[in-house]
Amino acid sequence: MAGFRTRAIHVGNEVDPSTGAVVPPVHFASTFEQPGAGEWGKYDYSRSGNPTRTGLQTTLASLDGGCGALAFSSGMAAIHAVTMLLRSGDHVLAGSDIYGGAYRLLHRICDAAGVTVSLVDMTDLDAVQSAIRDETKLIWGETIGNPRMTIPDLPKIAEIAKQRGILTGVDNTFGTPALMRPLDWGIDIVMHSATKYLGGHSDCLGGTLAVSNPELLDRLYFIQNATGAVLDPMSCFLVARGLKTLDVRVREQSRTAMKLARWLESLDQVRAVLYPGLKSHRQAGLAGQLFDPEFEGDRKCFGAMITFELEASLDQVKQVCQSTRLFHLAVSLGAVESLIEQPATMSHASYAPEARARHGITDSLIRLSVGLEDFDDLQADLSTALDAALSPPA
Repeated sequence: MAGFRTRAIHVGNEVDPSTGAVVPPVHFASTFEQPGAGEWGKYDYSRSGNPTRTGLQTTLASLDGGCGALAFSSGMAAIHAVTMLLRSGDHVLAGSDIYGGAYRLLHRICDAAGVTVSLVDMTDLDAVQSAIRDETKLIWGETIGNPRMTIPDLPKIAEIAKQRGILTGVDNTFGTPALMRPLDWGIDIVMHSATKYLGGHSDCLGGTLAVSNPELLDRLYFIQNATGAVLDPMSCFLVARGLKTLDVRVREQSRTAMKLARWLESLDQVRAVLYPGLKSHRQAGLAGQLFDPEFEGDRKCFGAMITFELEASLDQVKQVCQSTRLFHLAVSLGAVESLIEQPATMSHASYAPEARARHGITDSLIRLSVGLEDFDDLQADLSTALDAALSPPA
């Protein structure tokens, strides 16, 4: 099999046979002429299938190591499709360190449809085992928890689930297929918010699912086609273009993130730095096994997301986030420009205050998405913002 970067560039991006164009054309057609009444060609209606979407899905399946992939109109649409595999009376066991939008979907949409939800610390295998019920049909987690950067032992969780006949799914947005491939560990469904690293340039919205089981792929495709949350052709093109540089971008961003995490850890104003590449991380050993398995030592990458906690008040934390010049104050992540946000008031504001407190999402947390800017410039930007917000008045 060709290497990851080679497949990202060539699989699903074959030369156009009619023109010789090295970039496949974007097919904006909503409908396709059929060979005859009651006879169906490969494509009939763009909700059911589109050549541009097919190309992207072919690339995604190759990079995630699946039998197939599906591209959705957003990451939340992709997660919603997974939950539509469930029925009233079923139970979902989800990680307690998950994206606020997923928390909202599980607690405001799924529960209204009769699907019960409980959250558990996915790093505690005994707690996971104890929380499973007879009616548990799905275990949902994140390869890197958002925002506390926890690393569940997903190979063991997959093993536990298979013993009980439970479906497993993970959000691998933070990890990306460049650094983590959960299908190789026995996970059933891997999801990415394509808006983030896959697209990589903050200019499109999308979500993806990849699976290794053809029957499960058929079930998810039926849901996608029936409900219609498909990715449009232009966004498919943008994500496919982003995938060609995914590995290069993620590795450069990860190297800068490691340097920033080590620097932040040295500061007196910082109570804790949550980054999987640091020896101080609670799951540092596990992260070393799961991240970037083809590489060792300094060549291994641990992603470009950092969460850190300040010795500061809510107002001071807000001031830090509002004082940076290169780190844009914005939700989202994974693009070429660096972003900063306060999870408690932004990405995880959909949590009830007591739920945030229970799951460790404190007001003093700051989350960084490290982009492709020079390390020295990003360090200086953060240093200036921290000094402005935390230095005592003269």
